[in-house]
Amino acid sequence: MPNTIKSTKRINAYKLLLKRMSNRYELYLMLAIPLIWYITFKYFPIYGVQIAFKEFSVTKGIWGSDWIGLKYFNRFFSSYYFWEIMWNTVSLSLYSLLAGFPIPIGLALLINEIQNKSFKKWVQNVTYIPHFLSVVVIVGMIKIFFDPNNGIINSVRGLLGFESIHFLQKASWFQTIFVSSDVWQHMGWSSIIYIAALSAVDPTLYEAARMDGASRFKRIIHVSIPGIMPTIIILFILQMGHMMDAGFEKVLLMQNPLNTEKSEIIGTYVYRMGIQGGEFSFTAAVGLFNSVIDFTLLLMINSFARRKTESSLW
Repeated sequence: MPNTIKSTKRINAYKLLLKRMSNRYELYLMLAIPLIWYITFKYFPIYGVQIAFKEFSVTKGIWGSDWIGLKYFNRFFSSYYFWEIMWNTVSLSLYSLLAGFPIPIGLALLINEIQNKSFKKWVQNVTYIPHFLSVVVIVGMIKIFFDPNNGIINSVRGLLGFESIHFLQKASWFQTIFVSSDVWQHMGWSSIIYIAALSAVDPTLYEAARMDGASRFKRIIHVSIPGIMPTIIILFILQMGHMMDAGFEKVLLMQNPLNTEKSEIIGTYVYRMGIQGGEFSFTAAVGLFNSVIDFTLLLMINSFARRKTESSLW
């Protein structure tokens, strides 16, 4: 009898769900488009990950290729360039995180404090626009600005009495140029979600703080930041999930033989060895190792956030 009741409730719940879906079928049709995209380009390719454990042959196919286990993982871990590539990837990602994550938050807080609506809209537009420039255009601008002969950076240095520097040919400058240009391009766009979160903060909290004599800076510290803290935590967790993805396209375009000491990351190494070198199984193993690190970091950071705060992805 209890099982019959549970079965009946389950059937009624399914009927109610189907009724709600039929009433809002337009929304589910819109949802179907990104779901199809993710299934096609994100989940279906997981099938090919098995070539990381096989001696992949185009003629034999994925299923027909010989199983070799962890051979290519061991080859990568024991190679002399393993630690250099890992350090370049991790250091560039950490540099981008430390510089790129807090700046959009600060920009959103500043924009939120602007009282003049026209000026506020102008600042927002100016900071948003660079996001819509392609990576190719950004790298082209970098090469023009840092040109040792006619670039604006070296021209200013010349006026100040300093010698011209070949910035893009020096490995020591690569990460700084990469991160600073990345922050400039994306800080406005990244601040949008924080501005939206700030608009949801209860205005009476600001009024209460003002009545208590809190300065504008103290209102930001004690009202604005706590109000958007859940959003900050969620976005931080998501960014940690892409920790090892250091911006392959831009790194590849900025890379040259003179700066590979700092610019060779896992992404460019996989491209060079896999696409150009044709070592598909080896680079699949390297890429899988990279993805496992990202997934592990995501689980760890989410678990820590869930224990210490009330905000987490799940």
